[in-house]
Amino acid sequence: MNEIPKHIGIIMDGNGRWATQRGLARTEGHLEGVKTTKKIVKAASDLGIKYLSLYVFSTENWRRTQEEVGFLMNLITVHLRDEYNFYRENKIRVVHSGNLAGLSDAVQKELSGVEQDTRSFTQGLTLNLLINYGGRDEIIRAVGRLINKNEKINEEMLGTALDQSEFPDLDLIIRTAGEQRLSNFMIWQASYAEYYFMDKLWPDFTSEDLVQAMQVYAQRHRRFGAN
Repeated sequence: MNEIPKHIGIIMDGNGRWATQRGLARTEGHLEGVKTTKKIVKAASDLGIKYLSLYVFSTENWRRTQEEVGFLMNLITVHLRDEYNFYRENKIRVVHSGNLAGLSDAVQKELSGVEQDTRSFTQGLTLNLLINYGGRDEIIRAVGRLINKNEKINEEMLGTALDQSEFPDLDLIIRTAGEQRLSNFMIWQASYAEYYFMDKLWPDFTSEDLVQAMQVYAQRHRRFGAN
């Protein structure tokens, strides 16, 4: 590959459909999806990706059944707690994007713990977990921060007020499960991103699929509005 994307975002879609196709409960799809996520995070780290943003739970996902939402919140909590050693061993820094105020104390505690525990890992992959995240909500919260500081609101200043202002804009967005839309995913940072859509459901996504997406990206000519 001639060019490796610095910042990749993944909309991890299809866990529920994966389970339904197999006659399983939707929760089984989410469990399988977590296994895939761990493999892809490791692959991204090994491939030299600097920033990886994963759409874990959106502000719209609260509309799902109370049972499914409760399962997902518990799954997030347990995963963060159980994978501390994985992040340490691979020197992966973990950060969070989204509205913390809408999350339970248990989820907030685990997010704070893993962020503190991995904050010194600045040389390799930084993993951005989007939990209770919406692109519009992030922009509204960023504007609120600037207003509170009495800052002039322009494009440059708003960029500094986003959840992870150190991150560069997205280079490549991957979405699984055949859907071809952003679904409120990092809409500010996606202004000049390249898109890669595939029919494969998230639990079936592999490191080879990640490499293929990166190869397609490397073949594209990015003009950023120029001729």
